Amino acid sequence: MNRRVLLRLVVVVTTALAVVVLGFAAAHATIDAPTVFLGLLMLAGTVLRPRVGQVYRTSLDYVLVIALYLLSGVGSAILVGAVGALGQDRRHPLVKKVFNGAQSVICAAAGGMVFHYAGGPRGDDVLSHPWDAIWTTTAANATWLVVNALLLCVVLSLEPGDPSPSTFLRKVALPTSPSLLGYGLLGLLLAVAWLSGLGFLSILLIFVPLYVSRWALSQYEVERRAQAATMRAFIQVIETKDLYTRGHSERVSEGVGMLGRQLGLPADRQTALEHAGLLHDVGKVGVPTSIIQKPGRLDDTEMDAIRLHPARGVELIGNIPFLEEVKSAVLHHHEKYDGTGYPAGLSGENIPYFARIIGIVDAFDSLTSTRSYRPARGVEETLAILTQDRHTHFDPGLVDAFVEVIRRHGWKTAVNQPAPDGSVVAAIDHDDLSLGSGGGATGTAAGPD
Repeated sequence: MNRRVLLRLVVVVTTALAVVVLGFAAAHATIDAPTVFLGLLMLAGTVLRPRVGQVYRTSLDYVLVIALYLLSGVGSAILVGAVGALGQDRRHPLVKKVFNGAQSVICAAAGGMVFHYAGGPRGDDVLSHPWDAIWTTTAANATWLVVNALLLCVVLSLEPGDPSPSTFLRKVALPTSPSLLGYGLLGLLLAVAWLSGLGFLSILLIFVPLYVSRWALSQYEVERRAQAATMRAFIQVIETKDLYTRGHSERVSEGVGMLGRQLGLPADRQTALEHAGLLHDVGKVGVPTSIIQKPGRLDDTEMDAIRLHPARGVELIGNIPFLEEVKSAVLHHHEKYDGTGYPAGLSGENIPYFARIIGIVDAFDSLTSTRSYRPARGVEETLAILTQDRHTHFDPGLVDAFVEVIRRHGWKTAVNQPAPDGSVVAAIDHDDLSLGSGGGATGTAAGPD
């Protein structure tokens, strides 16, 4: 049985279970004022589905469901949870919409069962037994999140491509769980405010500030995306100067991402590292095209212009707050482990951690890409070069980790590059001085013969 058939079977079983649960909930639901008002809010609840990072969206529908556990009972909460499925994105395929709706019902029912069997209070009992209300709603909230994550992992394991279940758990479920548990207490607060006499006004008290904060965060996210787009535009300008380096920055970003995951970096550090990989050569936008495209060796003046690109890169990104952690990596990615690199001649662990990572991947992608004077080297040949230059050019521990991750996951080399120019003779790529005694420089910049 292939994955597509299994996926449809999971959707069918999940939907059938949800229908049974809905029937039971309808027979035991109380259609009162809280159910009606919160059901309408759920229907209009697209504002309760904020973006998490660049890809995923999370739902705060369970805030309303938890409030209804306390106000009207589990049956009403499940019905309102089902209403939330009606507000889905129209662009989603029908199968996804059906599964999402069934998922909402099952999560609400799972949380409701925990709340009910844990002796959760309802109505006026909430005010007289506040600690019971707190721990039972928190348990229900946690159950909701666990069941939701499990159902998504089942589906993701059957869908080809990204995200994988492990990626979802690592990048979304686990990092957001503490904050989502905290949001669950808004449901308790809403119920307490309603029962204290505010009624419908309690909805405004809770959700107007939440909406305003979400709007402010969305504006910050828009700004971040605009800044990232600007940086990508810089990268495109750089790479149109030299067809041989087109796609280099994206590949370095992907490579440092692979290594970062191998090293077990936390999510925020992983994101910063991938930004640094993308932007490591952004300073080349200020290097004359004639130098970048020059075949053969560079003279001292031209090499000095190349060596300035890390500092120019820091100048370009210096006023962008979310790239603060990236600056040192951009500035020092051409340092060498033995202290013979530039711009500061740092050595060993004095070189910033991200810069040491980028230096390895930068050299690796340079050698496995075609240049004007030579064809691309093979992956294994390049890994052997990196291994040979550990301790002198590169952090030995990071080289070992990179070799392991490339041999495990492979590498997508550059494609559609021009053929080498047979008339050009040079030792290595003068745009990357990580390897060799001086790259393609001439004069004193070339170093010893």
